[in-house]
Amino acid sequence: MAKKKIAILVRDGNGEAFRMAVGATLADDEVNVFVMDNKIEPDDDMALNIETLGDLDAKIYTNNPDNKFEQKSTEEIARMLTEYDVVIPY
Repeated sequence: MAKKKIAILVRDGNGEAFRMAVGATLADDEVNVFVMDNKIEPDDDMALNIETLGDLDAKIYTNNPDNKFEQKSTEEIARMLTEYDVVIPY
């Protein structure tokens, strides 16, 4: 089975999106997270999921300079999303 590229699009800072992203890595697909607009204030569970995503080579991008993830403009993110097989908005 071909490896899929999966994007998780986080818009409200919900920690559940990061948990779901970790779960999506179980099929050995490429999973990346895009945090849009809002600043993320990680609690302990979210911090663990963010760390786990890093350990699994998932990338986390954001368009908000207050977040400590890799910075991309909204336009860059829009272009990147066209390369994914699946985009899951959360």
